Amino acid sequence: MRSRPVLVYDGDCGFCTTSANFVERHVRPRCDIVPWQFTDLDALGVTRERAAYEVVWVAPAGAVDGGARAVAKTLLSGGGVWAPLGAVLLLPGVRVVARGVYRLVATHRHRLPGGTPACAVSRRPG
Repeated sequence: MRSRPVLVYDGDCGFCTTSANFVERHVRPRCDIVPWQFTDLDALGVTRERAAYEVVWVAPAGAVDGGARAVAKTLLSGGGVWAPLGAVLLLPGVRVVARGVYRLVATHRHRLPGGTPACAVSRRPG
């Protein structure tokens, strides 16, 4: 079992990499932040398709959360002013909206600042 959670993102996506760098510098979560292209996904229990589709949070015990829930867990882990925002994202009514906003951003990430055609997401895995 790992001692720290792992946040897995798409290292080929400029928008995702910029976002991960922002999180490392400003949110400072208590987790390892790694691009899926340089990670043993099998050891984390994450498929390549899922890692390419959404950001993934893997808890030390192996529980896997993706998308908006992974973002919320990351914010909670950062503590300080970020933790309440993470908690709000997990509230039942907000969770549905957060999931939709995350999917909208993820679907159009190749059009966002720093995005390239390599950032495009085709469809939900599996």
